[in-house]
Amino acid sequence: MSFGRVLRERRTELSIGLTDMAERLGISAAYWSRIERDLESPPRDHLIERAAAILGVQMDDLFVEAQRLPPDMRQDMGNVVRAYRRLRAIGRR
Repeated sequence: MSFGRVLRERRTELSIGLTDMAERLGISAAYWSRIERDLESPPRDHLIERAAAILGVQMDDLFVEAQRLPPDMRQDMGNVVRAYRRLRAIGRR
């Protein structure tokens, strides 16, 4: 499922209006609508983090949908890659 679709489905499940969501995020409803329709790339990290909190979803899950590592993992990229490779090797056994 696309990043925007995940956001829209969760927002509508919670009965949060588009305008209300945008106001909570401090952005325009038009911009948020374009994100939800995948006409814009996923937004900056802080908006993903705030959206996760508002929508009650795991921040990491939204970053995965955005095809982006969470900021704290990017700062430790070497260890993240090594841990991933070790887990993949274990899974192949």
